[in-house]
Amino acid sequence: MAKDTRIPLRVVEPARPQRAAPSTTDDIVASITGAIVERRLMPGTKLVEQQIADVFSVSRTVVRQALNRLSSDRLVTLEPARGAFVATPGIDEARQVFAVRRLLEGGMVRQLAQQITDAQLEQLRSHLRDERHAVARDDVPGRTRLLADFHVVLAQLLGNDVLAELVADLLSRSQLIALMYQSGHSAEHSQAEHVDIVEALARRDARAAARLMEHHITSVERNLRLDPRTPDLASVLKPKG
Repeated sequence: MAKDTRIPLRVVEPARPQRAAPSTTDDIVASITGAIVERRLMPGTKLVEQQIADVFSVSRTVVRQALNRLSSDRLVTLEPARGAFVATPGIDEARQVFAVRRLLEGGMVRQLAQQITDAQLEQLRSHLRDERHAVARDDVPGRTRLLADFHVVLAQLLGNDVLAELVADLLSRSQLIALMYQSGHSAEHSQAEHVDIVEALARRDARAAARLMEHHITSVERNLRLDPRTPDLASVLKPKG
């Protein structure tokens, strides 16, 4: 009887797809930016690479890539031999950020007023309700995020992703500035000004919408301590007697 030389069939299980890494550069950038926007990370805070790597279960190389991106966005400062720190914007930079915001966001709402739809207005009013509820329950991180996101939502309604990214970057830098220079602009005041802007948009009043937005940004800037008094050394150092 001839010997059976056939090779037995084996069932080969399909390769299981590899799970994506638990965190990526984008995740780290988003997390640090969110912590800055919500005022959970203060200016000057040291960002230790190994600690961040441990939190996100990634290599320090991935962390370094994220920090480099945040440095390009002016949210992080990289110092040779010292490491990475949450940025500490200067007074000139602060004024420039608010000047750019006035120009950019004033034109943004002027254009939006000319094309906004009823559905988009309802989206804005829903956002305003979320803001109001967060302010009422004293949810500081939540209201801070929502008040900042209002400006990004306006940009998104124009369908311009580049504009939305620019506004988001400027808002993140504005939050650092507010932390640095002790903003006295209350959440209640900001929320009320947002309501006024949306009402101008509902009337399709482009001029009023732009004026209210520029006033809102100026009001936020004016409530910062950007003009600290320089003490008179003679009076400060003069011995008491």
